[in-house]
Amino acid sequence: MRVFEPKTAVKEIACRDGRIREDMRIVPEEVPIALSYGGSTHAVMMGTPADLEDFARGFSVTEGIISSISEIERVEVVEETKGLDVQITLVEDKEEALRQRRRHMAGPVGCGLCGIESIDQAMRPVPQLSTLLLKLTGKQISDAVQSLSKSQPLHHETRAVHGAGFFVPGRGLVAVREDVGRHNALDKLIGAVAALGLDGASGAVVVTSRISVEMVQKAAILGSPILIAISAPTALAVRTAEEAGLTLVALARGDDFEIFTRADRINTEAITHVA
Repeated sequence: MRVFEPKTAVKEIACRDGRIREDMRIVPEEVPIALSYGGSTHAVMMGTPADLEDFARGFSVTEGIISSISEIERVEVVEETKGLDVQITLVEDKEEALRQRRRHMAGPVGCGLCGIESIDQAMRPVPQLSTLLLKLTGKQISDAVQSLSKSQPLHHETRAVHGAGFFVPGRGLVAVREDVGRHNALDKLIGAVAALGLDGASGAVVVTSRISVEMVQKAAILGSPILIAISAPTALAVRTAEEAGLTLVALARGDDFEIFTRADRINTEAITHVA
């Protein structure tokens, strides 16, 4: 039976500074990860084989399968020949609700929006965050992004994985998770935040990827009122953040950043305004 590790060494031919030589490079593993409930596979994601209990918790919450991780009775990771099966046991009423949901599904689904059988479900309403009071300064945004960069050991070795962190003012980053998939990294983070008993409204989500609508939906489901990214958002992500009352900060690099929605949560008094 293969043992799945989050990284491995592979041979390469390196061409640098006009010279060529054989070398070795550390690369992240990418394996099929099945998420199964009650013995039936719900989705198969390509991901990094690490922090899979957090993945199970976060995925279950963001996909609307459960509303609280207390509704998960057990998570068991089973190694298969070519991948991993994360077997999730729910409390009985949630197991039954999921069985009913499966009966009404029109057919198989792909990754990204797993278990979705209609356009309306893909564009599901997001939790309303308008009244949440969390605020950040420009320096805290910069600190959050820099701290996330320093807290990604797998990325430092491979330069090939995404990171997601939870930044609490006065405490800094309290949780970080990595994965080859940006959605997976955020699901793992959400699972970790829930397992730590943290209130999503107490901090900001920081990610190393672009912002698609799913990333906004997941941050809103966590209950975090501020989402910070190093890359740009899509138009739909901006509209969804506006609808949710979520502050969307993107292109955050060094001391620079751009605010797309709910700028009132970001204190910019120390920054010079220009016309």
